[in-house]
Amino acid sequence: MRKRIFSGAQPTGQLHIGNYLGALKNWVALQEEYESFYCIVNLHAITMPQDPKVLKQKTLDLARIYLAAGIDPNKSTIFIQSDVPEHAELTWVLSCISRMGELERMTQFKDKGKGNRERAGVGLFTYPILMAADILLYQTNLVPIGQDQKQHLELTRDLAERFNRDFGETFAIPEAYIPPVGAKIMSLQDPTKKMSKSDENVTGSIFLLDDADTITKKIKRAVTDSGTEIKFDDTRPAITNLLTIFHLLTGKSNEECEAHFAGKGYGQLKSELAEVVVEFLRPFQERVQQYDDAALTAILKPGAEKAREVARKTLSDVYEKVGIA
Repeated sequence: MRKRIFSGAQPTGQLHIGNYLGALKNWVALQEEYESFYCIVNLHAITMPQDPKVLKQKTLDLARIYLAAGIDPNKSTIFIQSDVPEHAELTWVLSCISRMGELERMTQFKDKGKGNRERAGVGLFTYPILMAADILLYQTNLVPIGQDQKQHLELTRDLAERFNRDFGETFAIPEAYIPPVGAKIMSLQDPTKKMSKSDENVTGSIFLLDDADTITKKIKRAVTDSGTEIKFDDTRPAITNLLTIFHLLTGKSNEECEAHFAGKGYGQLKSELAEVVVEFLRPFQERVQQYDDAALTAILKPGAEKAREVARKTLSDVYEKVGIA
C-alpha cells in the first residue's frame, strides 16, 4: 500500500502566492506518490467569528482553488471537513487524553488570542486537538506543513504515542513534510513577516485571484533592501524574497536567477517578476471559473464518502479500545 498524506486549508480570507508555493504546489506533486487526502477545514474556521453565508461560499471557492491548482480528484480524495463527523468525534476522545499544559504552550493560541485569555474561545484553545484528529483519522504517514505548524504536529505525534501506549497500537505516527524552498514566502511590505491572508495590509500579499493590475502595483511597491546587487542573501530578506518567488515560478536555479539579473536594477527585477506572476496566475484563474456548484458536488460528495470509509474504520477501532464501542 502507498503511504498516506493529509493536509488542509481554512476557507477564510484569500489564499495568496505563498499558500500556493508553500502548500498547494507540493500537494499536487505529492499526490503522484502518496495516497492523498486534502480537506477544506471549515470546522477550524469557526474557532474565530465567521459570517455563515460567507463561510459557506468560501468553502466552495476553496474547493475550486484546490482543483485549479492541479489537485486531481482521480488521484486524491478532496472533501469538506464537516461532511465527515468522525473528525469531531475523534477530537473529543483525544481531548480526554490531552493535557492543559500542552495546549497552553501552543504559540498560535497566544497569537490569535492576542493575550486576552478570558475572552478567547475554547475552540481556539483546543484547535490543535482537532488538527490532531484530522491527521490521525487517516493513519497519515506524511503531513505537508509550514514551519508555523510544526508545534501542532509534535502535539499530534505525542497524542498518538500516548494513545498507543495506553490502549494498544492504533495510530500511525505522522512525519512532517516541509519543503526546503518556498515554505515561507514573506510579506512584500515587511520581509521579516510571513505573507499572510489575514494581514491587515493587503499590499503585502499577492492573492491568487488578484487581477493583473493589482499584482503589478503590489510588486512594484514592494520594499527592498539597501545596496544594488540582486542576489540571494539572508541579510537582505526583501530581495531574497522576490528572487525566491521568481525562482519558484520560473524553475530557474538560484545561480541562473542571479546571472539573469546581474547588472540590472531593482526596477527590472520587479517588472519581470510582475510579468511572471501575472502569466502564471492567468490560466490558474481561468481554471477556477470552470467549476460550478454542480461540478463541485460531483467531486466533494464522493470525496467525503471515501474519507468517511477510512475515518469510520479508525474511529471504530478507537471506540473499541477505550470501551465505548
